[in-house]
Amino acid sequence: MEHVSQHGSSTSPRTFGSGYLFGVPLGDLGFFTSLLMSFALGFAAFFAATFCAIFGVLIYNTVTHHAVDFALTYKRVGLPVGLVVLVMALGYLGTLWVRRQLRKA
Repeated sequence: MEHVSQHGSSTSPRTFGSGYLFGVPLGDLGFFTSLLMSFALGFAAFFAATFCAIFGVLIYNTVTHHAVDFALTYKRVGLPVGLVVLVMALGYLGTLWVRRQLRKA
């Protein structure tokens, strides 16, 4: 088996501050791609928070024998978390997009 080496490439990972997040070039996204990514993150956060809240209420109802309404998980947990993540993602990705536009000009 042959050993393959990487000549001339940097082994340091791309960092969060330079517009990269886990190796994904967020600084190179266009306007609509930034919007799409922001809303996708907001939806994912909404569903993840709602999922965790439903299991939390399920465990709480089982242990304490109370009857907490599951609709509260959507209104009081999922929606606020999804909106906060959406606003943060729009702010971050929008800032990266504006910086790139100003750098081009």
